[in-house]
Amino acid sequence: MTGARTGAGGRAIERLAARVVLLDALDRILLFRWEDPEGDAGAYWITPGGALEPGETHERAAARELAEELGLRPGDVALGPWIWTRTFLLPWRGRVYLQRERYLLARAARADVDTRGLDPLERRELRDHRWWTLEEMDAPGERFSPPNLPGLLRALLAEGPPDEPRTLDP
Repeated sequence: MTGARTGAGGRAIERLAARVVLLDALDRILLFRWEDPEGDAGAYWITPGGALEPGETHERAAARELAEELGLRPGDVALGPWIWTRTFLLPWRGRVYLQRERYLLARAARADVDTRGLDPLERRELRDHRWWTLEEMDAPGERFSPPNLPGLLRALLAEGPPDEPRTLDP
């Protein structure tokens, strides 16, 4: 977090976000390869999603992000339940955020996606995307966010969505 700024009073800036665990018909998960533009955090594979806009619900933000980042419209995706929640400090774009994420489960009716809707900053940070199988996620050498995403996905596919959202906080 070298050189990162915080909000007023030295506190992290609160950021509410919707993230989507997007699965296709083969139970593959779609992930973006995110690279920290400041270079401190390295590279991770993350789920689609982003910050809520003023007055927006997590569900609406998830649908908007799927349309913007992947070109998926409501008929292309069945948005399901809130499955996980996570709160953590996120150094990003020179600031430190207290990121509060809700992960929603979704099923894609089609596997082809269109990333032309990414804005220039997203294009700089979201370097690649791909559909992953569980077996591919278990191979060494890749980093995921949340860090235990392969295990979380394995439990989700085996047990189905939880009755109440699972907290992923450490």
